[in-house]
Amino acid sequence: MHSHLSRCGLTWGLALLALSATSAAIAQSWPQKPIKVIAPYPPGGPSDLVMRTAADKIQAILKQPIVIENQPGAGGNIGAAAVARAAPDGYTFLIATDTLLTVNPHVYKTMPFKLDDLKPVSVLSSFSQTLVCNPSLGVKTLSELIAKAKTTSLSYASGGPGVPGHLSTELLLNMTGMQMVHVPYKGPAPAMQDVLAGQVPCGLLAGPTVLPHVRSGKLTALAVSGQGRSPTLPEVPTIAEAGVKGYEADFSLILLAPKQVPDEVVAKFRQAVVDALRTPEATERLKATDQIVIGSTPEVAAAKIAKDNAKWGVVARKIGLSLD
Repeated sequence: MHSHLSRCGLTWGLALLALSATSAAIAQSWPQKPIKVIAPYPPGGPSDLVMRTAADKIQAILKQPIVIENQPGAGGNIGAAAVARAAPDGYTFLIATDTLLTVNPHVYKTMPFKLDDLKPVSVLSSFSQTLVCNPSLGVKTLSELIAKAKTTSLSYASGGPGVPGHLSTELLLNMTGMQMVHVPYKGPAPAMQDVLAGQVPCGLLAGPTVLPHVRSGKLTALAVSGQGRSPTLPEVPTIAEAGVKGYEADFSLILLAPKQVPDEVVAKFRQAVVDALRTPEATERLKATDQIVIGSTPEVAAAKIAKDNAKWGVVARKIGLSLD
């Protein structure tokens, strides 16, 4: 019996050894063909921008073409499911906003993939939202807005239900006791148009969308949602600095792989992408769009996803948000 067990153990050990030798061999010869990166949103968004900014440099490092494919639909779920089901050979990756993993599971009754079908590779960049109001509202600071919301019925615009601006505002309302009516739009651009026109007084919207109008004085920026100030509007305080202690709503672009992709391949691709994004040209280009290059380890990416998933789950339940 004992020898049978040790024989089993030996067989099992050899199988594991063979498996790790195979994944090491795969990693050594990888990549041997073009690498596809799926962006699960329409063209032109932040995930597209990050990957297209880095693509030439990644191609130079890995000596293989990088093919960026947009597969939009269902808040990113369709593209994510395609990557979750892809062969784990290191030739298909996903670049997505972290809300795909931290918000969607709470607001879609049916998800076409499981979170653990995907392996975090790196937090590539982080960005926040900018709280802007039409100057006709007559508020210049967050504390003035909070005071005004207590005496006047106010509304705010967002790029749609469940997007970063919607969630960040609901977190703010939750933490300040302020009340504002949510007016969702199909994307941040139409939302901003109505704030500019004074149809809706305020909005917590993506930095690049509002930046030119803040610069020209057509919109007043009160605060930014992230942990740190915006690289494009350094004079605007964070919501925490503006008086709401403990408030922080940073969003990230995360690189993911199908769960079974060998760690050695993941490490190799992560390094190439991070090196490409850390070049001065890429860093400056992203900074101009209000994104800060991070390039974290897989462990840090996994921890951030878990922490934000818990935080946004609370907000989504509180406002009863459902998207399907």
